[in-house]
Amino acid sequence: MIKMQYMNECMVRDLASRLVIEKGFSLEDAIVTVFNSMTYKKLCDPKSGLYFQSPVYVYWFLEQELNEKNKEHSK
Repeated sequence: MIKMQYMNECMVRDLASRLVIEKGFSLEDAIVTVFNSMTYKKLCDPKSGLYFQSPVYVYWFLEQELNEKNKEHSK
């Protein structure tokens, strides 16, 4: 369980960094966005195995989720 927690912490760091670099988020907004996402909820579910995937792969899920939220807000 400790290994999964460490991997999740590293994943949050990597996802937040990508949001800062690629989307122009502030670091605080990026971290809050990751923690409040469905992607993070899936990341914390050991059954999903998502915590074991690459940050690029998981970021794709996060990006899809954010795109869907943006579509909903623009309606």
